[in-house]
Amino acid sequence: MVSAALVTKNLRRSYDGREAVRGVSLEVNEGEIFGILGPNGAGKTTTLSMISTRIWPTGGDAWVFGKHVVKDVHAARRLLNVAPQEEALYPTLTGQENLEFFARLYGVPKAERGRRVADALEGVELTSRKDDIVQSYSGGMRRRLNLGCALVSAPRLVLLDEPTVGVDPQSRVHIFEAVRKLRTQGVTILYTTHYLAEAEDLCDRIAIMDEGNIVALGTVPELLGLSKTSEVIELRLRPPAERVEGLQAVEGVQRVEQSGPLLRLYTSRAEELLPRLWSEPALEGRIVQVRVSPVSLETIFIELTGKDLRDE
Repeated sequence: MVSAALVTKNLRRSYDGREAVRGVSLEVNEGEIFGILGPNGAGKTTTLSMISTRIWPTGGDAWVFGKHVVKDVHAARRLLNVAPQEEALYPTLTGQENLEFFARLYGVPKAERGRRVADALEGVELTSRKDDIVQSYSGGMRRRLNLGCALVSAPRLVLLDEPTVGVDPQSRVHIFEAVRKLRTQGVTILYTTHYLAEAEDLCDRIAIMDEGNIVALGTVPELLGLSKTSEVIELRLRPPAERVEGLQAVEGVQRVEQSGPLLRLYTSRAEELLPRLWSEPALEGRIVQVRVSPVSLETIFIELTGKDLRDE
Protein backbone atom coordinates (compact mmCIF):
# COMPACT_ATOMS: atom_id res chain seq x y z
CA MET A 1 0.00 0.00 0.00
CA VAL A 2 2.84 2.43 0.77
CA SER A 3 4.28 2.16 -2.76
CA ALA A 4 0.95 3.10 -4.38
CA ALA A 5 -0.36 6.65 -4.53
CA LEU A 6 -3.89 5.55 -3.66
CA VAL A 7 -5.46 2.30 -2.48
CA THR A 8 -9.12 1.78 -1.70
CA LYS A 9 -10.56 -1.48 -0.43
CA ASN A 10 -14.29 -2.16 -0.42
CA LEU A 11 -15.02 1.56 0.02
CA ARG A 12 -18.71 2.19 0.73
CA ARG A 13 -21.00 5.11 1.45
CA SER A 14 -24.72 5.11 2.26
CA TYR A 15 -27.23 7.94 2.52
CA ASP A 16 -30.51 7.27 4.32
CA GLY A 17 -30.20 3.56 3.70
CA ARG A 18 -29.27 3.93 0.00
CA GLU A 19 -25.78 2.85 -1.05
CA ALA A 20 -24.23 5.49 -3.31
CA VAL A 21 -20.87 3.68 -3.43
CA ARG A 22 -20.91 -0.11 -3.18
CA GLY A 23 -17.53 -1.54 -2.36
CA VAL A 24 -15.02 0.27 -4.58
CA SER A 25 -11.52 -1.25 -4.65
CA LEU A 26 -8.80 0.57 -6.61
CA GLU A 27 -5.03 0.85 -6.71
CA VAL A 28 -3.63 3.95 -8.41
CA ASN A 29 0.06 4.05 -9.27
CA GLU A 30 2.24 7.05 -8.43
CA GLY A 31 2.55 9.42 -11.40
CA GLU A 32 -0.51 7.96 -13.17
CA ILE A 33 -3.53 9.71 -14.66
CA PHE A 34 -6.29 7.39 -13.50
CA GLY A 35 -9.80 7.99 -14.80
CA ILE A 36 -13.16 7.10 -13.30
CA LEU A 37 -15.69 7.08 -16.14
CA GLY A 38 -19.42 7.00 -15.49
CA PRO A 39 -22.70 8.87 -15.82
CA ASN A 40 -24.02 11.44 -13.37
CA GLY A 41 -25.15 9.61 -10.25
CA ALA A 42 -22.69 6.75 -10.69
CA GLY A 43 -20.95 7.54 -7.38
CA LYS A 44 -17.85 9.27 -8.76
CA THR A 45 -18.09 12.45 -6.66
CA THR A 46 -18.94 10.50 -3.51
CA THR A 47 -15.88 8.30 -4.05
CA LEU A 48 -13.62 11.35 -4.43
CA SER A 49 -15.20 12.95 -1.35
CA MET A 50 -14.27 9.93 0.76
CA ILE A 51 -10.72 9.81 -0.60
CA SER A 52 -10.28 13.55 0.04
CA THR A 53 -11.55 13.12 3.64
CA ARG A 54 -14.51 15.46 3.05
CA ILE A 55 -16.90 12.68 4.13
CA TRP A 56 -16.30 9.48 6.10
CA PRO A 57 -16.84 6.09 4.47
CA THR A 58 -19.71 3.97 5.73
CA GLY A 59 -17.41 0.98 5.26
CA GLY A 60 -14.10 -0.05 3.78
CA ASP A 61 -10.72 1.68 3.78
CA ALA A 62 -8.61 4.09 1.74
CA TRP A 63 -4.94 5.05 1.96
CA VAL A 64 -3.14 8.01 0.33
CA PHE A 65 0.56 7.19 0.06
CA GLY A 66 0.08 4.80 2.96
CA LYS A 67 -1.86 7.26 5.16
CA HIS A 68 -5.34 6.10 6.14
CA VAL A 69 -7.99 8.70 5.26
CA VAL A 70 -9.77 8.24 8.60
CA LYS A 71 -7.09 7.11 11.05
CA ASP A 72 -4.37 9.41 9.64
CA VAL A 73 -6.67 12.11 8.29
CA HIS A 74 -4.36 15.10 8.77
CA ALA A 75 -1.38 13.30 7.23
CA ALA A 76 -3.53 12.20 4.27
CA ARG A 77 -4.84 15.74 3.72
CA ARG A 78 -1.31 17.13 3.50
CA LEU A 79 -0.60 14.80 0.57
CA LEU A 80 -3.59 15.60 -1.62
CA ASN A 81 -5.84 18.35 -2.87
CA VAL A 82 -9.07 18.44 -4.82
CA ALA A 83 -10.57 20.61 -7.55
CA PRO A 84 -14.28 20.08 -6.91
CA GLN A 85 -16.98 20.02 -9.55
CA GLU A 86 -18.50 23.18 -8.07
CA GLU A 87 -16.33 26.30 -8.26
CA ALA A 88 -14.72 27.35 -4.98
CA LEU A 89 -13.63 30.89 -5.86
CA TYR A 90 -14.11 34.45 -4.63
CA PRO A 91 -15.47 36.43 -7.62
CA THR A 92 -14.57 39.90 -6.30
CA LEU A 93 -10.90 38.98 -5.81
CA THR A 94 -8.35 38.75 -8.59
CA GLY A 95 -7.01 35.43 -9.80
CA GLN A 96 -3.77 35.98 -7.92
CA GLU A 97 -5.58 37.02 -4.74
CA ASN A 98 -7.66 33.82 -4.86
CA LEU A 99 -4.52 31.73 -5.14
CA GLU A 100 -2.80 33.66 -2.34
CA PHE A 101 -5.81 33.11 -0.10
CA PHE A 102 -5.80 29.35 -0.69
CA ALA A 103 -2.02 29.20 -0.24
CA ARG A 104 -2.47 30.71 3.24
CA LEU A 105 -5.45 28.44 3.92
CA TYR A 106 -3.40 25.35 3.08
CA GLY A 107 -0.54 26.47 5.30
CA VAL A 108 2.00 27.16 2.57
CA PRO A 109 5.02 28.81 4.24
CA LYS A 110 5.15 32.57 3.59
CA ALA A 111 8.55 32.32 1.92
CA GLU A 112 7.16 29.86 -0.65
CA ARG A 113 3.78 31.45 -1.38
CA GLY A 114 4.92 33.77 -4.17
CA ARG A 115 6.58 30.95 -6.08
CA ARG A 116 3.68 28.55 -5.54
CA VAL A 117 1.14 31.12 -6.75
CA ALA A 118 3.24 31.96 -9.81
CA ASP A 119 3.68 28.26 -10.62
CA ALA A 120 -0.07 27.64 -10.31
CA LEU A 121 -0.89 30.59 -12.57
CA GLU A 122 1.58 29.36 -15.16
CA GLY A 123 0.32 25.79 -14.86
CA VAL A 124 -3.24 26.78 -15.78
CA GLU A 125 -2.07 29.48 -18.23
CA LEU A 126 -3.65 32.45 -16.43
CA THR A 127 -0.54 34.54 -15.70
CA SER A 128 -1.65 37.26 -18.12
CA ARG A 129 -5.01 37.58 -16.32
CA LYS A 130 -3.76 37.29 -12.74
CA ASP A 131 -4.66 40.90 -11.83
CA ASP A 132 -8.23 40.72 -13.22
CA ILE A 133 -11.12 40.05 -10.86
CA VAL A 134 -12.57 36.57 -11.21
CA GLN A 135 -16.09 37.73 -12.05
CA SER A 136 -14.64 39.02 -15.35
CA TYR A 137 -13.33 35.54 -16.23
CA SER A 138 -15.10 33.23 -18.67
CA GLY A 139 -16.52 29.99 -17.33
CA GLY A 140 -13.57 28.07 -18.72
CA MET A 141 -11.07 30.41 -17.08
CA ARG A 142 -12.81 30.01 -13.73
CA ARG A 143 -12.55 26.22 -14.06
CA ARG A 144 -8.84 26.58 -14.78
CA LEU A 145 -8.37 28.83 -11.74
CA ASN A 146 -10.32 26.28 -9.70
CA LEU A 147 -7.66 23.75 -10.67
CA GLY A 148 -4.91 26.27 -9.89
CA CYS A 149 -6.24 26.66 -6.35
CA ALA A 150 -5.75 22.92 -5.83
CA LEU A 151 -2.13 23.16 -6.99
CA VAL A 152 -0.77 25.85 -4.63
CA SER A 153 -0.35 23.31 -1.84
CA ALA A 154 1.96 21.24 -4.13
CA PRO A 155 -0.04 18.02 -3.56
CA ARG A 156 1.32 14.62 -4.55
CA LEU A 157 -2.22 13.48 -5.45
CA VAL A 158 -4.72 15.75 -7.21
CA LEU A 159 -8.40 14.80 -7.42
CA LEU A 160 -10.21 16.38 -10.37
CA ASP A 161 -13.99 16.02 -10.36
CA GLU A 162 -15.46 16.58 -13.85
CA PRO A 163 -13.05 19.49 -14.50
CA THR A 164 -14.19 20.21 -18.07
CA VAL A 165 -17.98 20.28 -17.62
CA GLY A 166 -19.38 23.35 -19.34
CA VAL A 167 -16.04 24.76 -20.49
CA ASP A 168 -15.17 26.07 -23.94
CA PRO A 169 -12.91 23.99 -26.23
CA GLN A 170 -9.89 26.27 -25.67
CA SER A 171 -10.12 25.95 -21.89
CA ARG A 172 -10.55 22.19 -22.21
CA VAL A 173 -7.22 22.07 -24.10
CA HIS A 174 -5.58 24.20 -21.38
CA ILE A 175 -6.87 21.85 -18.67
CA PHE A 176 -5.60 18.78 -20.53
CA GLU A 177 -2.19 20.43 -20.95
CA ALA A 178 -2.07 21.28 -17.24
CA VAL A 179 -2.96 17.70 -16.27
CA ARG A 180 -0.32 16.21 -18.58
CA LYS A 181 2.29 18.64 -17.26
CA LEU A 182 1.50 17.58 -13.69
CA ARG A 183 2.14 13.97 -14.64
CA THR A 184 5.58 14.88 -16.03
CA GLN A 185 6.29 16.40 -12.61
CA GLY A 186 5.42 13.12 -10.89
CA VAL A 187 2.01 14.21 -9.58
CA THR A 188 -0.69 11.53 -9.50
CA ILE A 189 -4.09 12.49 -10.94
CA LEU A 190 -7.45 10.90 -10.16
CA TYR A 191 -9.79 12.24 -12.83
CA THR A 192 -13.55 11.72 -13.02
CA THR A 193 -15.51 12.32 -16.21
CA HIS A 194 -18.57 11.24 -18.15
CA TYR A 195 -16.93 12.09 -21.48
CA LEU A 196 -15.80 8.90 -23.22
CA ALA A 197 -13.37 10.56 -25.64
CA GLU A 198 -11.83 12.57 -22.81
CA ALA A 199 -11.12 9.47 -20.71
CA GLU A 200 -9.71 7.60 -23.71
CA ASP A 201 -7.42 10.45 -24.74
CA LEU A 202 -6.13 11.51 -21.31
CA CYS A 203 -6.05 8.60 -18.89
CA ASP A 204 -3.45 5.86 -18.49
CA ARG A 205 -6.05 3.53 -16.97
CA ILE A 206 -9.80 3.81 -16.62
CA ALA A 207 -12.31 2.41 -14.14
CA ILE A 208 -15.85 2.24 -15.52
CA MET A 209 -18.31 3.05 -12.74
CA ASP A 210 -22.07 2.58 -12.73
CA GLU A 211 -24.61 2.65 -9.90
CA GLY A 212 -21.90 2.77 -7.25
CA ASN A 213 -19.88 -0.17 -8.61
CA ILE A 214 -16.66 -0.51 -10.58
CA VAL A 215 -17.74 -2.75 -13.45
CA ALA A 216 -14.40 -2.83 -15.31
CA LEU A 217 -10.87 -1.47 -14.95
CA GLY A 218 -7.84 -1.34 -17.22
CA THR A 219 -6.07 0.42 -20.05
CA VAL A 220 -8.15 1.23 -23.13
CA PRO A 221 -6.81 -1.85 -25.01
CA GLU A 222 -7.56 -4.03 -21.98
CA LEU A 223 -11.11 -2.68 -21.76
CA LEU A 224 -11.68 -3.18 -25.48
CA GLY A 225 -10.49 -6.76 -25.05
CA LEU A 226 -13.42 -7.43 -22.72
CA SER A 227 -15.85 -7.39 -25.63
CA LYS A 228 -16.99 -10.67 -27.13
CA THR A 229 -17.39 -8.88 -30.44
CA SER A 230 -15.21 -6.79 -32.73
CA GLU A 231 -17.78 -4.75 -34.70
CA VAL A 232 -21.04 -2.95 -34.12
CA ILE A 233 -23.71 -2.47 -36.78
CA GLU A 234 -25.99 0.48 -36.03
CA LEU A 235 -29.27 0.65 -37.90
CA ARG A 236 -31.51 3.70 -37.75
CA LEU A 237 -35.10 2.68 -38.43
CA ARG A 238 -38.09 4.49 -39.80
CA PRO A 239 -40.76 5.47 -37.29
CA PRO A 240 -42.72 4.21 -35.55
CA ALA A 241 -39.97 2.86 -33.29
CA GLU A 242 -41.57 -0.52 -32.73
CA ARG A 243 -39.61 -3.26 -31.05
CA VAL A 244 -37.74 -5.50 -33.51
CA GLU A 245 -37.93 -9.17 -32.57
CA GLY A 246 -36.11 -12.26 -33.76
CA LEU A 247 -32.72 -10.83 -34.73
CA GLN A 248 -30.89 -12.61 -31.93
CA ALA A 249 -31.45 -15.85 -33.87
CA VAL A 250 -29.80 -14.53 -37.06
CA GLU A 251 -26.47 -16.24 -37.74
CA GLY A 252 -23.56 -13.96 -36.80
CA VAL A 253 -25.52 -11.78 -34.36
CA GLN A 254 -24.05 -12.03 -30.86
CA ARG A 255 -26.02 -9.30 -29.10
CA VAL A 256 -28.96 -7.03 -29.92
CA GLU A 257 -29.84 -3.69 -28.31
CA GLN A 258 -32.57 -1.26 -29.29
CA SER A 259 -33.16 2.28 -28.08
CA GLY A 260 -36.12 3.79 -29.92
CA PRO A 261 -35.27 3.95 -33.63
CA LEU A 262 -31.61 2.98 -33.06
CA LEU A 263 -30.79 -0.72 -33.31
CA ARG A 264 -27.32 -2.05 -32.43
CA LEU A 265 -26.12 -5.48 -33.50
CA TYR A 266 -22.85 -6.76 -32.04
CA THR A 267 -20.94 -9.16 -34.27
CA SER A 268 -17.53 -10.31 -35.46
CA ARG A 269 -18.76 -10.84 -39.02
CA ALA A 270 -20.31 -7.56 -40.18
CA GLU A 271 -19.47 -8.09 -43.87
CA GLU A 272 -21.31 -11.42 -43.92
CA LEU A 273 -24.16 -10.26 -41.71
CA LEU A 274 -25.23 -7.09 -43.53
CA PRO A 275 -26.78 -8.80 -46.61
CA ARG A 276 -28.86 -11.03 -44.32
CA LEU A 277 -30.26 -8.03 -42.47
CA TRP A 278 -31.70 -6.46 -45.63
CA SER A 279 -33.71 -9.64 -46.23
CA GLU A 280 -34.99 -9.97 -42.66
CA PRO A 281 -38.81 -9.58 -42.59
CA ALA A 282 -38.64 -7.64 -39.31
CA LEU A 283 -36.45 -4.99 -40.98
CA GLU A 284 -37.96 -4.88 -44.46
CA GLY A 285 -38.49 -1.29 -45.58
CA ARG A 286 -37.51 0.12 -42.16
CA ILE A 287 -33.75 0.75 -42.47
CA VAL A 288 -32.87 4.39 -43.25
CA GLN A 289 -29.22 4.50 -42.15
CA VAL A 290 -26.46 1.95 -41.57
CA ARG A 291 -23.16 2.44 -39.77
CA VAL A 292 -20.50 -0.18 -39.08
CA SER A 293 -17.79 0.63 -36.54
CA PRO A 294 -15.18 -1.26 -34.54
CA VAL A 295 -15.79 -1.86 -30.88
CA SER A 296 -15.02 1.34 -28.94
CA LEU A 297 -14.98 2.44 -25.33
CA GLU A 298 -18.56 3.56 -25.85
CA THR A 299 -19.69 0.12 -26.99
CA ILE A 300 -17.82 -1.49 -24.08
CA PHE A 301 -19.67 0.83 -21.68
CA ILE A 302 -22.99 -0.15 -23.25
CA GLU A 303 -22.14 -3.86 -23.11
CA LEU A 304 -21.16 -3.68 -19.45
CA THR A 305 -23.94 -1.43 -18.16
CA GLY A 306 -26.75 -1.89 -20.67
CA LYS A 307 -27.08 1.86 -21.13
CA ASP A 308 -25.80 4.60 -23.40
CA LEU A 309 -23.58 7.06 -21.51
CA ARG A 310 -24.72 9.90 -23.77
CA ASP A 311 -28.30 9.40 -22.64
CA GLU A 312 -27.55 9.80 -18.94
